[in-house]
Amino acid sequence: MAGIPHDHYEPKTGIEKWIHSRLPIVGLLYDTIMIPTPKNLNWWWIWGIVLAFCLVLQIVTGIVLAMHYTPHVSLAFASVEHIMRDVNSGYMMRYLHANGASLFFLAVYIHIFRGLYYGSYKAPREITWIIGMIIYLCMMGTAFMGYVLPWGQMSFWGATVITGLFGAIPGIGPDIQAWLLGGPAVDNATLNRFFSLHYLLPFVIAALVVVHIWAFHTTGNNNPTGVDVRRTSKADVEKDTLPFWPYFVIKDLFALALILLVFFAVVGFMPNYLGHPDNYIQADPLVTPVHIVPEWYFLPFYAILRAFTSDVWVVMFAHWITFGIVDAKFFGVIAMFGAIIAMALAPWLDTSSVRSGRYRPMFKWWFLLLCLDFVVLTWVGAMPTEGIYPYIALIGSTYWFGYFFVVLPLLGVIEKPLPQPATIEEDYNAHYGAKSHPAE
Repeated sequence: MAGIPHDHYEPKTGIEKWIHSRLPIVGLLYDTIMIPTPKNLNWWWIWGIVLAFCLVLQIVTGIVLAMHYTPHVSLAFASVEHIMRDVNSGYMMRYLHANGASLFFLAVYIHIFRGLYYGSYKAPREITWIIGMIIYLCMMGTAFMGYVLPWGQMSFWGATVITGLFGAIPGIGPDIQAWLLGGPAVDNATLNRFFSLHYLLPFVIAALVVVHIWAFHTTGNNNPTGVDVRRTSKADVEKDTLPFWPYFVIKDLFALALILLVFFAVVGFMPNYLGHPDNYIQADPLVTPVHIVPEWYFLPFYAILRAFTSDVWVVMFAHWITFGIVDAKFFGVIAMFGAIIAMALAPWLDTSSVRSGRYRPMFKWWFLLLCLDFVVLTWVGAMPTEGIYPYIALIGSTYWFGYFFVVLPLLGVIEKPLPQPATIEEDYNAHYGAKSHPAE
């Protein structure tokens, strides 16, 4: 952690000195696990280790599954059934991989919303936040391509619908769509491309995670108060922080154990609960499912994509002002990706000088509405586009953009924040007592 005084690794034996002078990997690991960490971190900070576990789980189980999978339209579905029925523990590998993706996205959504509430995107952590959003986009791409691989009905038609969105881009859209598909339609070339990229992207994500960790180790970890660690002296640092090992490692491992109890219960007793039954029917280009839905973790943005139909005034205005270039389909694509970009722009949209939402009374209510809005969008994304559901999706989408582009900038001007503690030590003593032992 640059700029924060702390003890660095010092090799003692001759072998340690020899290794350290040539490859300081032990020193790097030591500085990572012994890094001074704000002592007031609460339980919302345990999701980092869950995300690390999920990434390792997905890579390991993915490699095992790839050994038995055949990326060919005539054999893919049968190869998945072969994994489920004939490969030793193949069904467990597949269920771990499929449900691991759901745990991965659940953890990343909690991680993102924790960052939004406590202001982890504010200076000097803007680059850390942007790297995190890039990781999230890579996760979405990886998960989408992985959903295609079983070659069931939802796999095939999901690929058809999502890749068709790129075809809505004026001018270059059809070329981009053809490049993604490897031809004019979803076929064998598409399956081969998606399999290759689905295998490759997790390693890209792993590299980005290393950069992400490096970034927040450089700027320092945020904490519930939003107050920075004092850097004036080593004594002040020790008053505000604790070493990551053993205090926070043990805490994180305890939380991970509890979460894995629930996770393995789902894998063992209800592994298909989050899946779609149509994906156990082999892909048939001649039979369209009644209701095409993506995996649950795509549903909020899928709802935003579908919310902007041709009879919505903002779509009609965009269509008129662009002389017909922007139609409802293209506007939906812009809105879907714009919803993610809005989160990425939070460091520059939030004008408040106070970092943590704990001391922002008006912000708390608007943020609570954002959380509820996300849940509603997830629910309505799974509903058919008829009746009242399109109106709910439109209201939810409007609030999502309104929160980032209207509420956040205005709150920084009109909101009167509560008094903040002067130091992390002061906040810690207020919650746990000045005489409490860190290990208690």
